[in-house]
Amino acid sequence: MSRVVAVAPVLAGHRYEQAEITARLGPLLSSDPGRLAALARFHGASSVRTRHLALPLARYADLRSFGDANDLFLTIGANLAEDAVRHALTAADLAPTDVDFLLFTTVTGVGAPSIDALLVERLGLRPDVKRLPSFGLGCVAGASGIARVHDYLVGHPDDVALVVSVELCSLTIQHGDDSTANLVSSGLFGDGAAAVVMVGDRRAAGREGVDVIETRSGVYPDTSGMLGWDVGGSGFRIVLGAGLADVVGTHLRTDVETLLAPHGAAVADVAAWVAHPGGPRILDAAAQALTLGEHALDRSRRSLAAVGNLSSSSVLHVLADTLVDGAPPPGGLAVLFAFGPGVSAEVVLMRRPEEV
Repeated sequence: MSRVVAVAPVLAGHRYEQAEITARLGPLLSSDPGRLAALARFHGASSVRTRHLALPLARYADLRSFGDANDLFLTIGANLAEDAVRHALTAADLAPTDVDFLLFTTVTGVGAPSIDALLVERLGLRPDVKRLPSFGLGCVAGASGIARVHDYLVGHPDDVALVVSVELCSLTIQHGDDSTANLVSSGLFGDGAAAVVMVGDRRAAGREGVDVIETRSGVYPDTSGMLGWDVGGSGFRIVLGAGLADVVGTHLRTDVETLLAPHGAAVADVAAWVAHPGGPRILDAAAQALTLGEHALDRSRRSLAAVGNLSSSSVLHVLADTLVDGAPPPGGLAVLFAFGPGVSAEVVLMRRPEEV
């Protein structure tokens, strides 16, 4: 068993209404009136009202080099990661020197040393802290990070661990790309980060939080070309297949039921759903597959509207909102899930303890 004892979501510093983003970014992606009209339709149908961006909108016109974008990712991303970790450790009443293991994930920038290494000195982590940087899991990585840290803590029940996610999606802008995938994604993704503090079983006594009970991973057949990056000289070009929601609808219920069955639970027994807000069609497909009530995914829908899809950070922001709301109740179950390239999925079963 492991326990999530704190989650700290943070957002990039520049907040804009969706309509303003559409107006400013459109001319950078296309000069074709028909494609600009399509852009406006896609952005309007995204269910996103506002987003936080890493840069002021005016600066994206000059952001044409992958090298420049990646330099900004490392600078801004490290600052957001540091902020998130400091808030999370404070909420957990722990010091940086208490941290034994750090899993860092991103899919929107690269670095060697990676941001987790930069955090050691900036935060005052111990020099012997174990680190595992991850790239390529994409939107599923927030859920997968919790799952893999849980695996670690099962074997290290006295340890303290961090999951740190940084995603600056706007820095992957592709000038002159008016493909449907790019027009859709340019209206969906925002910038943010999150840090999660987890502790092992013997470290959990007396600490509020939710216990991670079990996890399930999946890679779905014949879907590898449906979601991800096409990496080239201009950086990261989005790959986004139209059938992604159908994949979710086909596979999610089986994954969830398989996760719940060993614990004598069914879908109807889940008190709180922590769904990655990948987009309105993804959330609709998940709700339909699980036959959920009208308001079961409201936290995810509110997050999508307020900040957009933050890739791997998004499900962690929804988890933070869930815990702030006191869900699930004592003894109640929660299921957290997300999807990423592969197409892959991670489903995590949690329970709030009756007493701490």
